[in-house]
Amino acid sequence: MSNVDAEPTEIVCESEPAPTRVQIITSREVPLGGPRAMPVRRTLPQRARSLVGAWCFADHYGPDDVAATGGMDVAPHPHTGLQTVSWLFAGEIEHRDSLGKHAFVRPGELNLMTGGHGIAHSEVSTPATTVLHGVQLWVALPDAHRDAPRDFRHHVPEPVRLAGATVAVFLGSLAGSTSPVPTFTPLLGAEITLDPGASVELTVDPAFEHGLLVDTGSIRLAGTVLSRSALGYVGTGVSTLPLTNLTDEPARAVLLGGTPFGEEIVMWWNFVGRSHDEIVAFRDEWQREGERFGRVEGYTGKVARLPAPALPNAQIRPRRNPPTAH
Repeated sequence: MSNVDAEPTEIVCESEPAPTRVQIITSREVPLGGPRAMPVRRTLPQRARSLVGAWCFADHYGPDDVAATGGMDVAPHPHTGLQTVSWLFAGEIEHRDSLGKHAFVRPGELNLMTGGHGIAHSEVSTPATTVLHGVQLWVALPDAHRDAPRDFRHHVPEPVRLAGATVAVFLGSLAGSTSPVPTFTPLLGAEITLDPGASVELTVDPAFEHGLLVDTGSIRLAGTVLSRSALGYVGTGVSTLPLTNLTDEPARAVLLGGTPFGEEIVMWWNFVGRSHDEIVAFRDEWQREGERFGRVEGYTGKVARLPAPALPNAQIRPRRNPPTAH
């Protein structure tokens, strides 16, 4: 069929942009370091989503009265194929590792440890800590760098004030602020504090996928309401993230982002590898106190080091994300 109008008019056909889809990932409570240890809320990894960019692990804890919970006391334990990112809202944690670093994690300060080839470390809340509150995050290293040597970085970001929010960027770039800490894949990590009832629109890299982990308050992300300890996932192709604080108190969240990782990883206990056999080899070397992980000096807890759990009877399978949501 043809349009037989002798004088057709020009028509501009505009489509409405598709609404941003937000996947809600709820947390599950697990003990940190043992069955009687401090409880944490874990959002990554889960069956619904294993990674956000290269972020492969996210624990959220507190605010905990350490007099009641006993605080954090994680004996020396190993890591391979990843970086650990420690970020606190309250309290203080003493860090020791087999690189020889002895440091303290404090609110608003980034501690990033690289354990590609292998590293061991301990984490203990200090006697001065009365309330412990923060997040512990892992970043999976890409295949080209997953054997990277031990490293440790400390950075104190300068908070950026926006209309309605304060942003502290500890990795990557956001709101005109860029962290000097290098990463092996494109990443974003930032603490965002929204004023009571405030709305902000953050400009983000559309090549990134993002996860917003709510620490306090109730936040609407692109039309979806996220409660405390939930993580809202947004896929690639989105250039702005609208946030609204739905409460009359400040609301705080951690924004994680990165380009889709694109590699399958095998993750078990504190190891990130690429096959079941690799994980078995890592575990065996830790159990026999091999040189891959080194030794942590100065830790004085009840046990000298955490023993590895028993391996599962089945083959450890790679972690896969579902198709990227847009």
